[in-house]
Amino acid sequence: MVARLDDGAVLDAARACVLDVGVRRTTLSDVARRAGVSRMSLYRRWDGVDALVGDLLTRDLLAVAAAPLGTDRAAIVTRVVDVCETLRRHRLVRKIVDVDPELLLPYLLRRRGRSTDALLALLTDAVADAQTGGTVRAGDAAVLARFVLLTAQSYVLSSGAVTAGTPVAQLPAELHALLDGYLRP
Repeated sequence: MVARLDDGAVLDAARACVLDVGVRRTTLSDVARRAGVSRMSLYRRWDGVDALVGDLLTRDLLAVAAAPLGTDRAAIVTRVVDVCETLRRHRLVRKIVDVDPELLLPYLLRRRGRSTDALLALLTDAVADAQTGGTVRAGDAAVLARFVLLTAQSYVLSSGAVTAGTPVAQLPAELHALLDGYLRP
């Protein structure tokens, strides 16, 4: 009987490799060696490092965002700010932004990934619930969720480039004010 590949162990090994050398310099051979599996086992599951790192990012991003968003505006805004702050400092996200930022461009400019779709679903449901409770303004919940996510992505990925001179401790309060004002009825 063939043992099932432990995706978690492989993703952990991939994370360690990316943190060491970045995505572009990580190979499936490196990951296989760290995970203690054959390279061919990885190729049966992932067609390359980009697919493996995509699964890794999805796992890590959804783990950060896994807690419920809440059912009113205040809870949603607070949770989104907390997730953004965690991701802004997240070692894997920082490594990719600092070393391999071009890998993010397709997801920022042309298409959505699985983690984006999952986050949008969570946000859309939370916004719709808060609208029902009267704490979020009227409008298409999916559209509001998209703009909250767009703001969050910008904050996580670009805040370092555009906030020079702003005390880092002030950033979460500014994001909170922006999101609260956008969603307020």
